[in-house]
Amino acid sequence: MKVIHVITRLILGGAQENTLHTVEDQHTLHGDDVTLVIGPSEGPEGTLVPRAMQGGFPVEVVPSLKRSILPFDDLKAYRHLVRLFKELKPDLVHTHSSKAGILGRLAARKARVPVVHSIHGAAFHYGQSRVAYNSYVAAEKYVSKWTEKFICVADAMRDAYLAEGISTPDRYVTIYSGFDVDPFLSTQHDRNAIRENLGFSSEDIVVGKIGRLFHLKGHEFLIESARQIVQQDPRVKFLFVGDGILRQQFEDQISQYGMSDSFRFTGLVPTTQIPELMSAMDIVAHTSQWEGLARVLPQGLISGKPVVSYDVGGAGEVVIPGETGYLLKRDSIDALTAAILELATDPKLRQQYGEEGRRRFADQFRHQTMTEKIREVYQDVLRQRADRHA
Repeated sequence: MKVIHVITRLILGGAQENTLHTVEDQHTLHGDDVTLVIGPSEGPEGTLVPRAMQGGFPVEVVPSLKRSILPFDDLKAYRHLVRLFKELKPDLVHTHSSKAGILGRLAARKARVPVVHSIHGAAFHYGQSRVAYNSYVAAEKYVSKWTEKFICVADAMRDAYLAEGISTPDRYVTIYSGFDVDPFLSTQHDRNAIRENLGFSSEDIVVGKIGRLFHLKGHEFLIESARQIVQQDPRVKFLFVGDGILRQQFEDQISQYGMSDSFRFTGLVPTTQIPELMSAMDIVAHTSQWEGLARVLPQGLISGKPVVSYDVGGAGEVVIPGETGYLLKRDSIDALTAAILELATDPKLRQQYGEEGRRRFADQFRHQTMTEKIREVYQDVLRQRADRHA
């Protein structure tokens, strides 16, 4: 098949890794003719562009395809995409995330190319202004008319879109976001050495949070919870993996609370380092205020770690209370404190939850499984389109 994928920023993030894995697998495992179209990918979040450039498939950078709403640039990006689609004549266009999803689907309609759209996280979500929320709902309703299929990373994404009257249930399919599972299953990580390099002792109970230090990612709730946790159990330490614009603010806040010795910041790390950092943790915490289905949740479970998460997006599809972890009300602090303290004092419970998570999800989240299912969606779309035009 000849496929063009479109996404804005190819930063270090779940949607971007999902997209890149799909393109790489289609090119390498299935021999498809794939082109990846991206916008500028700069910022403190890091970039996957060097990896993409080494993939052996064409990568087209569109300078005007930016994440922010910029009418002049958006029009330029739309026209660029229309020209590209008409020139390359793909069998299908696959768009990813909000901005690229809207512009890409409009351009695919103009170029008369069928289009599939992946919902990695709803375009409209908690934390947006009412104007922004309603605008994205209206835009998604409009472009849904030319969307052959929606691929959702969790059932929760499908439910959110259907609740706003966007398309019909038959156009949605859930395919969990895949990644390279084997490094998280590996027993080769030198846990003690990694912990020592991070400044943790063998007696410490390490709570890890992986994510950009950015608004709505919820680090502030874990910091507030830590004030209570450290008072009750000084063995508990916290590891923040990632970087972003709020790092200095968080470090200052932690210092003001007198907890600097209890926190470690890794800064930006390559995605290949995440499995070994997971191995150094005892508990994985995820306190984002909105997500699609954060890959840190299955990654933590496949690493054999219990997970404590706020109940947002698709978290409840992998964090199963009493079996793989704790699912808490968004923004709660007391419940977060209680869950972490309970796990900190019960190593058998940590092991039980981690082993069950690994058993349930190791095969389900392999990127090869994801790509095969996505290609089945493509084939179904192209078959139905051929039948309509027969």
